[in-house]
Amino acid sequence: MHSFVLAFLGGILLGLAVVGYLFVNGRIAGISGLIAQVLNPQSLFKTPALWFLLGLFITPFAYGLFFKPEIVMVHSEPILLIVAGVLVGFGTRLGSGCTSGHGICGMSRLSVRSIVATCTFMLAGFMTVYVMRHVIGA
Repeated sequence: MHSFVLAFLGGILLGLAVVGYLFVNGRIAGISGLIAQVLNPQSLFKTPALWFLLGLFITPFAYGLFFKPEIVMVHSEPILLIVAGVLVGFGTRLGSGCTSGHGICGMSRLSVRSIVATCTFMLAGFMTVYVMRHVIGA
């Protein structure tokens, strides 16, 4: 199967999961918010967020059992990946949402705040890639 077909099907599944989560729980499926719910020890097993996140974590492994995806090699230093992840998490909390909350859920609801946030983090991502590849040469 071509990669564009898999990407298309993945987008449909993401959309269905987000709509399903909204209808069942009455809340959007912003991943940073779901992680915050799961990290709250008072509601760890009481929240559907845990099961949603476990599904997100398990799905790639299940996919790998049925299909043989390409092996992707990451040539970055692990410490840089960890620092980048922490910075993204910090920025997520500062921006009152994340790529999934703003980019998938918020933009589909035509939220102006989400449209601005999504354009901002996409532009920052484009600039980061440009600087890393063409200025620094990494």
